[in-house]
Amino acid sequence: MQTNVGVKMLEVTAIVMGKTNTIHPVLIWDEDGAILVDTGYPGQLPLFREAMEKAGVPFDKLSKVVITHQDLDHIGSLPAMLNESSRKIEVLAHEAELPYIQGEKRLLKVTPEAIAQALASLPKEVPPEWRSAFKATLENPPKAKVDTTVADGEKLPYCGGITIIGTPGHTPGHISLYHHPSKTLISGDAMTVADGQLLGPAPQHTFDMNLAIRSLKKLAQYDIETVVCYHGGLYKGNANERIAELANGLQTKQQNR
Repeated sequence: MQTNVGVKMLEVTAIVMGKTNTIHPVLIWDEDGAILVDTGYPGQLPLFREAMEKAGVPFDKLSKVVITHQDLDHIGSLPAMLNESSRKIEVLAHEAELPYIQGEKRLLKVTPEAIAQALASLPKEVPPEWRSAFKATLENPPKAKVDTTVADGEKLPYCGGITIIGTPGHTPGHISLYHHPSKTLISGDAMTVADGQLLGPAPQHTFDMNLAIRSLKKLAQYDIETVVCYHGGLYKGNANERIAELANGLQTKQQNR
C-alpha cells in the first residue's frame, strides 16, 4: 500500500438560490497528481482553490476530475477548472452521463417545469439581475468534454486503487467510488447524511427510485470504514450494516406502496 496517499473531504459553502448550501467533493492525491470527485455549482472555482489549499494540495496539482453524474451542482465549475489549470486535466465519467456533461443533451432534471419551480423558490429579496443570471445558467448549463468513460467494476490504478461502482438511480449513469487503501466510499448522491445519520437517496431528486435501491445493495459488498456523501458529508461507523439496512428497508417500503 502506498503511504503517501491523501484523501480529504472538502467543504464548499456558498449562497445558492438564496440559501446557504454546503457540498462535499472529495480530493485524493499522491506524488503523481490529484483527483477531484465532482466540481460544485457554477462560479465556485475560487472556493475549490481555497479548499484545496487548506488540504495542502495546490490547484495546479489537479490532474483528473471524476464526475459522478450530470446534475448542475456536480458539473458546475468543471469548465472553469479546465480553463484555469496550467496542466491538462483528464475528465472521467460514465458513458450514460457523457452527452449531458458535454451539452449534447439537456440535463434530465432541468426541465421547463423545474426551472419555473426553482425560480419561484427564490427568496423575494433576491435581486432581479440575480434571478435573470440564475435562469440563464439553468437554461444554458456549463458543459465540458469527457476524456475517458468508466464502467461498473473498473479499477482505476491511481492513489492505491479506486474502484468505480455503477450506482444508477439518482441519474441513469450515476457512479460511486471506493478508495481501497482508506476503505472510503464516495457515494455521490446515492446516499445522504442528515444529523449524523446515513440515509438513502432523496426520492424527490431521484430519477428511478427502484434502481437506486438496487444500487445500494451493491455498495454493501465493499469493506467500508468511511462514507462521504456529497450532501451531508462524513459518516463513520457500521457503514456496511447501515447500507444493507437502508436497502432492505427502502425496498420493503417501495413494495408496500
